[in-house]
Amino acid sequence: MLSRKGIIPEEYVLTRLAEDVPDHARYRARERRARFVGKNGACNVAHKNIREQGRFLQDVFTTLVDLKWPHTLLIFTMSFLCSWLLFGMVWWLIAFAHGDLDHSTRLQRDPGEAAPGAFVPCVTSIHSFTSAFLFSIEVQVTIGFGGRMVTEECAAAILVLIVQNIVGLVINAIMLGCIFMKTSQAHRRAETLIFSKHAVIALREGKLCFMLRVGDLRKSMIISATIRMQVVKKTASLEGEVVPLNQIDIQMENPVGGNSIFLVSPLIIYHVIDKNSPLYDISPVNLHHHEDLEIIVILEGVVETTGITTQARTSYLADEILWGQRFVPIVAEEDGRYSVDYSKFGNTVKVPTPSCTARQLEEDKSIMDTMPLSPKGTIRKRSVKLKPKFTISDEPS
Repeated sequence: MLSRKGIIPEEYVLTRLAEDVPDHARYRARERRARFVGKNGACNVAHKNIREQGRFLQDVFTTLVDLKWPHTLLIFTMSFLCSWLLFGMVWWLIAFAHGDLDHSTRLQRDPGEAAPGAFVPCVTSIHSFTSAFLFSIEVQVTIGFGGRMVTEECAAAILVLIVQNIVGLVINAIMLGCIFMKTSQAHRRAETLIFSKHAVIALREGKLCFMLRVGDLRKSMIISATIRMQVVKKTASLEGEVVPLNQIDIQMENPVGGNSIFLVSPLIIYHVIDKNSPLYDISPVNLHHHEDLEIIVILEGVVETTGITTQARTSYLADEILWGQRFVPIVAEEDGRYSVDYSKFGNTVKVPTPSCTARQLEEDKSIMDTMPLSPKGTIRKRSVKLKPKFTISDEPS
Protein backbone atom coordinates (compact mmCIF):
# COMPACT_ATOMS: atom_id res chain seq x y z
CA MET A 1 0.00 0.00 0.00
CA LEU A 2 2.86 2.39 0.80
CA SER A 3 4.44 1.66 -2.55
CA ARG A 4 1.20 2.52 -4.33
CA LYS A 5 1.12 5.91 -2.63
CA GLY A 6 4.71 6.56 -3.70
CA ILE A 7 6.09 6.84 -0.16
CA ILE A 8 8.36 3.78 -0.44
CA PRO A 9 9.89 2.67 -3.77
CA GLU A 10 8.45 -0.55 -5.13
CA GLU A 11 11.88 -2.10 -5.64
CA TYR A 12 12.62 -1.72 -1.92
CA VAL A 13 9.33 -3.33 -0.97
CA LEU A 14 9.99 -6.34 -3.21
CA THR A 15 13.48 -6.68 -1.76
CA ARG A 16 12.19 -6.63 1.77
CA LEU A 17 9.54 -9.20 0.95
CA ALA A 18 12.19 -11.50 -0.48
CA GLU A 19 14.33 -11.07 2.62
CA ASP A 20 11.44 -11.92 4.91
CA VAL A 21 10.95 -15.31 3.28
CA PRO A 22 12.52 -18.03 5.48
CA ASP A 23 15.33 -20.08 4.05
CA HIS A 24 13.48 -23.39 4.18
CA ALA A 25 10.71 -21.87 2.00
CA ARG A 26 13.06 -20.31 -0.53
CA TYR A 27 15.26 -23.36 -0.91
CA ARG A 28 12.53 -25.96 -1.13
CA ALA A 29 13.66 -29.42 -2.09
CA ARG A 30 12.86 -30.53 -5.60
CA GLU A 31 9.83 -32.76 -5.71
CA ARG A 32 9.94 -36.28 -7.05
CA ARG A 33 9.44 -36.65 -10.78
CA ALA A 34 5.82 -37.27 -11.73
CA ARG A 35 5.16 -40.68 -13.22
CA PHE A 36 4.08 -40.99 -16.83
CA VAL A 37 2.81 -44.53 -16.19
CA GLY A 38 1.90 -45.76 -12.72
CA LYS A 39 3.08 -48.98 -11.17
CA ASN A 40 -0.39 -50.44 -11.78
CA GLY A 41 -0.24 -49.49 -15.47
CA ALA A 42 -2.52 -46.43 -15.30
CA CYS A 43 -1.37 -43.52 -17.46
CA ASN A 44 -0.88 -40.35 -15.43
CA VAL A 45 -2.14 -37.96 -18.10
CA ALA A 46 -4.95 -35.43 -17.68
CA HIS A 47 -6.69 -34.22 -20.85
CA LYS A 48 -7.85 -30.63 -20.52
CA ASN A 49 -9.50 -27.97 -22.69
CA ILE A 50 -10.97 -30.44 -25.18
CA ARG A 51 -13.19 -28.27 -27.34
CA GLU A 52 -14.60 -30.90 -29.71
CA GLN A 53 -16.60 -32.85 -27.15
CA GLY A 54 -18.97 -34.07 -29.86
CA ARG A 55 -16.37 -36.55 -31.10
CA PHE A 56 -17.10 -38.75 -28.08
CA LEU A 57 -20.76 -39.00 -29.09
CA GLN A 58 -19.79 -40.28 -32.54
CA ASP A 59 -18.55 -43.44 -30.82
CA VAL A 60 -21.25 -43.94 -28.21
CA PHE A 61 -20.49 -47.59 -27.51
CA THR A 62 -16.82 -46.97 -26.64
CA THR A 63 -17.83 -43.98 -24.54
CA LEU A 64 -20.26 -46.13 -22.55
CA VAL A 65 -17.64 -48.84 -22.04
CA ASP A 66 -15.06 -46.30 -20.84
CA LEU A 67 -17.43 -44.84 -18.23
CA LYS A 68 -17.18 -45.84 -14.59
CA TRP A 69 -19.53 -48.47 -13.24
CA PRO A 70 -21.85 -46.07 -11.33
CA HIS A 71 -22.35 -43.97 -14.47
CA THR A 72 -22.89 -47.05 -16.63
CA LEU A 73 -25.51 -48.48 -14.27
CA LEU A 74 -27.23 -45.10 -14.08
CA ILE A 75 -27.43 -44.87 -17.87
CA PHE A 76 -28.58 -48.51 -18.02
CA THR A 77 -31.46 -47.81 -15.61
CA MET A 78 -32.45 -44.46 -17.11
CA SER A 79 -32.50 -45.81 -20.68
CA PHE A 80 -35.14 -48.40 -19.79
CA LEU A 81 -37.09 -46.10 -17.50
CA CYS A 82 -37.22 -43.28 -20.05
CA SER A 83 -38.28 -45.62 -22.84
CA TRP A 84 -41.07 -47.06 -20.67
CA LEU A 85 -42.27 -43.57 -19.74
CA LEU A 86 -42.10 -42.34 -23.33
CA PHE A 87 -44.11 -45.21 -24.78
CA GLY A 88 -46.42 -45.14 -21.77
CA MET A 89 -47.25 -41.57 -22.73
CA VAL A 90 -47.80 -42.66 -26.35
CA TRP A 91 -50.20 -45.44 -25.30
CA TRP A 92 -52.07 -43.00 -23.06
CA LEU A 93 -52.42 -40.51 -25.91
CA ILE A 94 -53.72 -43.23 -28.24
CA ALA A 95 -56.29 -44.27 -25.66
CA PHE A 96 -57.25 -40.67 -25.01
CA ALA A 97 -57.63 -39.85 -28.72
CA HIS A 98 -59.73 -42.94 -29.35
CA GLY A 99 -61.96 -42.32 -26.34
CA ASP A 100 -60.86 -45.36 -24.34
CA LEU A 101 -60.49 -43.23 -21.21
CA ASP A 102 -64.11 -42.06 -21.21
CA HIS A 103 -65.97 -43.24 -18.15
CA SER A 104 -68.88 -44.60 -20.14
CA THR A 105 -66.74 -46.64 -22.51
CA ARG A 106 -64.68 -48.12 -19.67
CA LEU A 107 -67.81 -49.92 -18.49
CA GLN A 108 -68.20 -51.83 -21.74
CA ARG A 109 -67.52 -55.52 -21.99
CA ASP A 110 -64.30 -57.07 -23.34
CA PRO A 111 -63.90 -57.16 -27.14
CA GLY A 112 -64.21 -60.93 -27.26
CA GLU A 113 -67.63 -60.86 -25.66
CA ALA A 114 -68.82 -57.59 -27.11
CA ALA A 115 -72.05 -57.50 -29.10
CA PRO A 116 -72.11 -56.16 -32.65
CA GLY A 117 -71.84 -52.37 -32.58
CA ALA A 118 -70.32 -52.23 -29.09
CA PHE A 119 -67.34 -49.98 -28.39
CA VAL A 120 -63.95 -51.63 -29.04
CA PRO A 121 -60.91 -49.87 -27.48
CA CYS A 122 -57.44 -49.74 -29.05
CA VAL A 123 -55.93 -51.34 -25.95
CA THR A 124 -58.07 -53.13 -23.42
CA SER A 125 -58.03 -52.22 -19.71
CA ILE A 126 -56.35 -48.80 -20.21
CA HIS A 127 -57.98 -46.55 -17.60
CA SER A 128 -55.22 -44.06 -16.68
CA PHE A 129 -51.61 -43.16 -17.28
CA THR A 130 -50.57 -45.75 -14.69
CA SER A 131 -52.23 -48.57 -16.62
CA ALA A 132 -50.69 -47.24 -19.86
CA PHE A 133 -47.25 -47.23 -18.19
CA LEU A 134 -47.72 -50.82 -17.01
CA PHE A 135 -48.77 -51.86 -20.50
CA SER A 136 -45.63 -50.19 -21.91
CA ILE A 137 -43.47 -52.30 -19.57
CA GLU A 138 -45.34 -55.48 -20.54
CA VAL A 139 -44.83 -54.78 -24.25
CA GLN A 140 -41.12 -53.91 -24.10
CA VAL A 141 -40.12 -56.63 -21.64
CA THR A 142 -42.55 -59.16 -23.21
CA ILE A 143 -44.03 -60.07 -19.85
CA GLY A 144 -47.61 -60.48 -21.11
CA PHE A 145 -49.77 -60.85 -18.00
CA GLY A 146 -52.87 -61.13 -20.21
CA GLY A 147 -54.94 -58.32 -18.68
CA ARG A 148 -54.13 -55.79 -21.41
CA MET A 149 -53.75 -56.34 -25.14
CA VAL A 150 -53.83 -54.49 -28.45
CA THR A 151 -56.91 -54.93 -30.59
CA GLU A 152 -57.27 -54.61 -34.35
CA GLU A 153 -59.36 -51.47 -33.93
CA CYS A 154 -56.47 -48.97 -34.28
CA ALA A 155 -53.70 -49.19 -36.87
CA ALA A 156 -51.68 -46.60 -34.92
CA ALA A 157 -51.60 -48.88 -31.88
CA ILE A 158 -50.27 -51.76 -33.97
CA LEU A 159 -47.56 -49.50 -35.42
CA VAL A 160 -46.52 -48.27 -31.96
CA LEU A 161 -46.38 -51.89 -30.76
CA ILE A 162 -43.92 -52.75 -33.55
CA VAL A 163 -41.78 -49.66 -32.93
CA GLN A 164 -41.56 -50.25 -29.19
CA ASN A 165 -40.47 -53.85 -29.69
CA ILE A 166 -37.69 -52.77 -32.05
CA VAL A 167 -36.55 -49.99 -29.70
CA GLY A 168 -36.54 -52.40 -26.77
CA LEU A 169 -34.37 -54.89 -28.67
CA VAL A 170 -31.88 -52.16 -29.62
CA ILE A 171 -31.61 -50.92 -26.02
CA ASN A 172 -31.14 -54.48 -24.75
CA ALA A 173 -28.42 -55.18 -27.30
CA ILE A 174 -26.48 -51.97 -26.53
CA MET A 175 -26.75 -52.15 -22.75
CA LEU A 176 -26.03 -55.87 -22.43
CA GLY A 177 -23.15 -55.60 -24.89
CA CYS A 178 -21.74 -52.67 -22.94
CA ILE A 179 -21.90 -54.54 -19.63
CA PHE A 180 -20.36 -57.65 -21.21
CA MET A 181 -17.45 -55.62 -22.60
CA LYS A 182 -16.87 -53.92 -19.26
CA THR A 183 -16.75 -57.22 -17.40
CA SER A 184 -14.42 -58.81 -19.96
CA GLN A 185 -12.05 -55.92 -20.55
CA ALA A 186 -8.45 -56.76 -21.32
CA HIS A 187 -7.02 -55.05 -18.25
CA ARG A 188 -8.84 -57.57 -16.03
CA ARG A 189 -6.51 -60.31 -17.28
CA ALA A 190 -3.56 -57.98 -16.76
CA GLU A 191 -4.18 -58.04 -13.00
CA THR A 192 -2.47 -61.45 -12.84
CA LEU A 193 0.54 -60.34 -14.92
CA ILE A 194 3.08 -59.10 -12.41
CA PHE A 195 6.36 -57.22 -12.61
CA SER A 196 9.11 -56.92 -10.05
CA LYS A 197 8.81 -53.86 -7.83
CA HIS A 198 12.39 -52.83 -8.59
CA ALA A 199 14.62 -53.19 -11.60
CA VAL A 200 18.33 -53.92 -11.26
CA ILE A 201 21.54 -53.12 -13.09
CA ALA A 202 24.37 -55.62 -12.83
CA LEU A 203 26.98 -57.41 -14.89
CA ARG A 204 25.94 -60.22 -17.20
CA GLU A 205 28.48 -61.78 -19.55
CA GLY A 206 30.88 -58.94 -18.75
CA LYS A 207 28.44 -56.16 -19.71
CA LEU A 208 26.17 -53.93 -17.68
CA CYS A 209 22.55 -54.96 -18.12
CA PHE A 210 19.24 -53.50 -17.06
CA MET A 211 17.07 -56.35 -15.77
CA LEU A 212 13.53 -56.87 -14.50
CA ARG A 213 11.38 -59.88 -13.73
CA VAL A 214 7.93 -60.60 -15.17
CA GLY A 215 5.55 -63.43 -14.34
CA ASP A 216 2.03 -64.76 -14.86
CA LEU A 217 0.01 -66.04 -11.91
CA ARG A 218 -2.52 -67.97 -13.98
CA LYS A 219 -2.07 -71.39 -15.55
CA SER A 220 -3.75 -70.27 -18.77
CA MET A 221 -1.08 -68.87 -21.03
CA ILE A 222 -0.66 -65.58 -22.83
CA ILE A 223 -0.29 -66.46 -26.50
CA SER A 224 2.17 -64.52 -28.68
CA ALA A 225 3.35 -62.53 -25.68
CA THR A 226 5.68 -59.67 -26.57
CA ILE A 227 7.43 -57.22 -24.29
CA ARG A 228 8.99 -53.87 -25.05
CA MET A 229 10.54 -51.04 -23.07
CA GLN A 230 10.83 -47.30 -23.52
CA VAL A 231 12.74 -44.56 -21.78
CA VAL A 232 10.72 -41.42 -21.12
CA LYS A 233 12.74 -38.32 -20.32
CA LYS A 234 12.97 -34.64 -21.10
CA THR A 235 15.27 -33.89 -24.02
CA ALA A 236 16.25 -30.90 -26.11
CA SER A 237 17.18 -30.90 -29.79
CA LEU A 238 20.12 -29.10 -31.38
CA GLU A 239 17.69 -26.41 -32.56
CA GLY A 240 16.56 -25.72 -29.00
CA GLU A 241 13.24 -27.58 -29.18
CA VAL A 242 12.34 -29.04 -25.78
CA VAL A 243 10.50 -32.38 -25.79
CA PRO A 244 9.10 -32.88 -22.27
CA LEU A 245 8.20 -36.56 -22.77
CA ASN A 246 10.53 -38.01 -25.35
CA GLN A 247 9.94 -41.75 -25.80
CA ILE A 248 13.01 -43.77 -26.77
CA ASP A 249 12.76 -47.49 -27.55
CA ILE A 250 15.07 -49.92 -25.77
CA GLN A 251 16.36 -53.03 -27.48
CA MET A 252 15.98 -56.09 -25.27
CA GLU A 253 17.36 -59.55 -24.88
CA ASN A 254 15.49 -62.42 -23.28
CA PRO A 255 15.98 -66.17 -22.92
CA VAL A 256 13.78 -66.93 -25.93
CA GLY A 257 15.16 -64.33 -28.31
CA GLY A 258 13.60 -61.25 -29.86
CA ASN A 259 10.67 -59.52 -28.21
CA SER A 260 8.50 -62.65 -28.00
CA ILE A 261 8.51 -64.53 -24.70
CA PHE A 262 7.19 -67.90 -23.56
CA LEU A 263 5.67 -66.86 -20.26
CA VAL A 264 5.12 -70.21 -18.57
CA SER A 265 7.33 -69.38 -15.61
CA PRO A 266 8.75 -66.02 -14.44
CA LEU A 267 11.41 -64.66 -16.75
CA ILE A 268 14.18 -62.12 -16.27
CA ILE A 269 14.10 -59.67 -19.17
CA TYR A 270 17.32 -57.78 -19.65
CA HIS A 271 18.68 -55.02 -21.83
CA VAL A 272 22.39 -54.82 -22.62
CA ILE A 273 23.60 -51.28 -21.99
CA ASP A 274 25.79 -50.51 -24.98
CA LYS A 275 26.61 -47.42 -27.03
CA ASN A 276 23.16 -47.49 -28.65
CA SER A 277 21.36 -47.58 -25.31
CA PRO A 278 19.81 -44.46 -23.74
CA LEU A 279 21.26 -45.73 -20.42
CA TYR A 280 24.83 -45.58 -21.72
CA ASP A 281 25.81 -42.71 -19.40
CA ILE A 282 23.86 -43.82 -16.32
CA SER A 283 25.83 -44.49 -13.14
CA PRO A 284 24.85 -45.09 -9.50
CA VAL A 285 25.00 -41.36 -8.77
CA ASN A 286 22.13 -40.81 -11.22
CA LEU A 287 19.74 -43.23 -9.53
CA HIS A 288 17.92 -40.82 -7.22
CA HIS A 289 14.41 -39.40 -7.16
CA HIS A 290 15.55 -36.09 -8.67
CA GLU A 291 16.75 -37.72 -11.89
CA ASP A 292 14.52 -37.12 -14.92
CA LEU A 293 14.31 -40.76 -15.97
CA GLU A 294 11.48 -43.26 -16.30
CA ILE A 295 11.53 -46.67 -17.95
CA ILE A 296 8.18 -48.01 -19.16
CA VAL A 297 7.63 -51.75 -19.64
CA ILE A 298 4.73 -52.96 -21.81
CA LEU A 299 3.66 -56.61 -22.03
CA GLU A 300 1.13 -57.56 -24.72
CA GLY A 301 -0.44 -60.85 -25.70
CA VAL A 302 -3.61 -62.76 -26.48
CA VAL A 303 -5.53 -64.41 -23.65
CA GLU A 304 -5.69 -68.14 -24.32
CA THR A 305 -9.20 -68.66 -22.91
CA THR A 306 -11.01 -65.65 -24.43
CA GLY A 307 -8.90 -64.63 -27.43
CA ILE A 308 -8.88 -61.00 -26.28
CA THR A 309 -5.68 -59.00 -26.62
CA THR A 310 -4.47 -57.79 -23.24
CA GLN A 311 -1.76 -55.36 -22.17
CA ALA A 312 0.03 -54.96 -18.85
CA ARG A 313 2.17 -51.92 -18.08
CA THR A 314 4.45 -50.68 -15.35
CA SER A 315 7.28 -48.19 -14.97
CA TYR A 316 10.48 -47.69 -13.03
CA LEU A 317 11.74 -44.34 -11.85
CA ALA A 318 15.44 -43.72 -11.27
CA ASP A 319 15.25 -44.43 -7.51
CA GLU A 320 13.48 -47.75 -8.23
CA ILE A 321 16.50 -49.12 -10.11
CA LEU A 322 18.94 -50.97 -7.86
CA TRP A 323 22.59 -50.86 -8.88
CA GLY A 324 24.79 -53.87 -8.28
CA GLN A 325 22.05 -56.39 -7.52
CA ARG A 326 20.44 -59.32 -9.28
CA PHE A 327 17.32 -61.39 -8.77
CA VAL A 328 17.44 -64.56 -6.73
CA PRO A 329 16.38 -67.84 -8.40
CA ILE A 330 12.77 -68.82 -7.69
CA VAL A 331 12.33 -71.86 -9.96
CA ALA A 332 13.29 -75.26 -8.56
CA GLU A 333 12.70 -78.86 -9.58
CA GLU A 334 10.61 -80.81 -7.10
CA ASP A 335 9.02 -84.22 -7.50
CA GLY A 336 9.60 -84.38 -11.22
CA ARG A 337 8.19 -80.93 -12.06
CA TYR A 338 9.20 -77.30 -11.75
CA SER A 339 7.81 -75.20 -8.91
CA VAL A 340 7.87 -71.40 -8.62
CA ASP A 341 8.23 -69.67 -5.25
CA TYR A 342 6.48 -66.33 -5.73
CA SER A 343 7.39 -65.20 -2.21
CA LYS A 344 10.88 -64.44 -3.59
CA PHE A 345 9.64 -62.90 -6.84
CA GLY A 346 11.12 -59.45 -6.17
CA ASN A 347 14.02 -60.46 -3.90
CA THR A 348 17.48 -59.36 -4.97
CA VAL A 349 21.03 -60.03 -3.80
CA LYS A 350 24.09 -57.80 -4.04
CA VAL A 351 26.75 -58.75 -6.56
CA PRO A 352 30.08 -57.12 -7.46
CA THR A 353 29.38 -54.40 -10.02
CA PRO A 354 31.60 -51.48 -11.11
CA SER A 355 30.30 -48.07 -10.01
CA CYS A 356 30.78 -46.47 -13.41
CA THR A 357 28.85 -45.92 -16.57
CA ALA A 358 28.75 -48.38 -19.44
CA ARG A 359 30.73 -45.87 -21.48
CA GLN A 360 33.55 -45.78 -18.93
CA LEU A 361 33.48 -49.56 -18.64
CA GLU A 362 33.84 -49.95 -22.40
CA GLU A 363 36.61 -47.38 -22.70
CA ASP A 364 38.61 -48.69 -19.73
CA LYS A 365 38.79 -52.48 -19.79
CA SER A 366 41.06 -52.51 -16.75
CA ILE A 367 38.05 -51.84 -14.49
CA MET A 368 36.91 -55.42 -14.94
CA ASP A 369 40.32 -56.75 -13.81
CA THR A 370 39.87 -55.16 -10.39
CA MET A 371 36.38 -56.54 -9.92
CA PRO A 372 36.05 -59.54 -7.57
CA LEU A 373 33.93 -62.02 -9.46
CA SER A 374 31.15 -63.73 -7.58
CA PRO A 375 31.54 -67.49 -7.22
CA LYS A 376 29.65 -69.54 -9.71
CA GLY A 377 26.87 -71.69 -8.45
CA THR A 378 27.64 -75.36 -8.40
CA ILE A 379 25.18 -78.21 -8.56
CA ARG A 380 25.72 -80.73 -5.84
CA LYS A 381 24.79 -84.29 -6.57
CA ARG A 382 23.73 -86.34 -3.65
CA SER A 383 25.54 -89.68 -3.56
CA VAL A 384 23.21 -92.45 -2.47
CA LYS A 385 24.53 -95.86 -1.57
CA LEU A 386 22.05 -98.61 -2.32
CA LYS A 387 22.18 -101.76 -0.30
CA PRO A 388 21.99 -104.86 -2.48
CA LYS A 389 18.89 -106.88 -2.01
CA PHE A 390 20.65 -110.15 -2.88
CA THR A 391 24.15 -111.59 -3.11
CA ILE A 392 25.75 -113.85 -5.65
CA SER A 393 27.81 -116.68 -4.30
CA ASP A 394 29.44 -119.69 -5.83
CA GLU A 395 27.57 -122.94 -5.60
CA PRO A 396 29.29 -125.50 -3.41
CA SER A 397 30.79 -128.32 -5.32
